[in-house]
Amino acid sequence: MKKKEFIAQDLLSKIYQHSAEPLQRLPPERQLAEEYGVSRFTIRQALEKLVSIGIIRIVQGSGIYVSAEARNNPLIYNSITEKRFDQMHYRMINLHKKLPDSDQQQAFALGDNDYVWQFCRLRYVDQRCTQIETSSLPAADFADLNQRVIESSLQRYVMAKGLRISHSLTRYEAVAVDKAQAALLGCKRGQPAMHIQHRGILEGGRIYIMSDVIDIHYACTYVIPFNHDNLRFRTGD
Repeated sequence: MKKKEFIAQDLLSKIYQHSAEPLQRLPPERQLAEEYGVSRFTIRQALEKLVSIGIIRIVQGSGIYVSAEARNNPLIYNSITEKRFDQMHYRMINLHKKLPDSDQQQAFALGDNDYVWQFCRLRYVDQRCTQIETSSLPAADFADLNQRVIESSLQRYVMAKGLRISHSLTRYEAVAVDKAQAALLGCKRGQPAMHIQHRGILEGGRIYIMSDVIDIHYACTYVIPFNHDNLRFRTGD
């Protein structure tokens, strides 16, 4: 783990440790650099990560403040969601309209004669090809889907139609990149990757997108409350 990543993780743990007396501010950059034995530049990089996920805010001339709202909620961020949109871009590989398979028909609640859009795109983060995404959406809801939309933010596209996104259902599985995937990603066959299966859900419970992703640079950090009921279930108590 890079030093800046370790420092970001360590600061997160310190923020969440202070539940009785919530931590209001972090020490200044110079003090943090001395404590961790690194340059102020490295500290600044770690702090920028915490700013990007909404954990802290830096007020010039005042200090580094911890967000009370973030501390009171479970935290989940990954190597994509911590990046700004100007740090990412997409390249569409293909787009076509087709009759849904049985899984798509079930998930989208489609009839026998309804269609879905299906597309494949590459995602680049900081100019590095990192992800293959294959997604499907119900064609009736998104009749104007096109290359311009696919090579931008799909969530913004969906919300621009007046739809309200509620939550996501995501599954992760470690895999090895196959020959075809390696050719698209510019990596070696057999390289470790994360297989991410995602469903985007609208308010009311309707699924608007199903995605299947292969990511060769995936990392995820999350903080959740300890689940006592789950422990009792797993131990049979």
